[in-house]
Amino acid sequence: ELGWTESVPYLDGPPSPLEFYREWVSPNKPCIIQNAISHWSALKKWTLAYLREVVGPKLVSVAVTPNGYADAVFQDRFVMPEERQMPFADFLDIVEKRVSSPNVFYVQKQCSNLTEEFPELVCDVQPDIPWMSEALGKKPDAVNFWLGESAAVTSLHKDHYENLYCVISGEKHFLLHPPSDRPFIPYELYQPATYHVSEEGSFEIVDEKSAEKVPWIPLDPLNPNLEQYPEYAQAKPLQCTVKAGEMLYLPSLWFHHVQQSHGCIAVNYWYDMEYDLKYSYYQLLDCLTKAVEVS
Repeated sequence: ELGWTESVPYLDGPPSPLEFYREWVSPNKPCIIQNAISHWSALKKWTLAYLREVVGPKLVSVAVTPNGYADAVFQDRFVMPEERQMPFADFLDIVEKRVSSPNVFYVQKQCSNLTEEFPELVCDVQPDIPWMSEALGKKPDAVNFWLGESAAVTSLHKDHYENLYCVISGEKHFLLHPPSDRPFIPYELYQPATYHVSEEGSFEIVDEKSAEKVPWIPLDPLNPNLEQYPEYAQAKPLQCTVKAGEMLYLPSLWFHHVQQSHGCIAVNYWYDMEYDLKYSYYQLLDCLTKAVEVS
């Protein structure tokens, strides 16, 4: 009814800044852009062997969980991963299965870790996407590097960013919901907690006692409990696979759940969204949804 398509459309190449703003950013519609990063040397160079050679012994931040779910609802808590500092080469040993571990490892730190922790790699991509920077009149707030195991899953959530998600190798599988699906997507408040490894090597969940409760989505869109959340049956998810060399434009406030092939490498650019009328409409929808739930 709002003009969403039943599948995510493809563009053959990067659009002009004006066209992209008019056709995609302003109407808040996702698309997959082909041939937008074909000039990046990373597409040919970024093998695991190359990354080992260039980054190698350097200490980097790695998210470690017992089940692959970082920043997700588990045992009635919003549980964040253990953030482990480890040599990048040791992390690659796990990804390449040279070393076995019962846990799941994912380089996924989202504070511009490409520029902060992996500056050696920036020259193989770009510090920003020029046509997007021109369309929005700003540079990205963060440029993030992603590499992990296939068991690492990103739970359903939304971001206040215009997101350009570029897959270098492997595949990313996205399940998307437009912001208009908010009435059908459950939110609950959870005590925040963090995974910690005990001396015996097992994980324990430690509450962040001084922190405020976190609103999060408890539902798994791949296996939704419709008895508990019957409204979700009215939601209309879109699913798409972003392959190596492709870029997904994921608009601000779109809900997304992400899976990946093993060892998938990606870089994404977060541009801050405009807090304009669209944002006000979303806030109104959110408030109305909460009011209906209370009544």
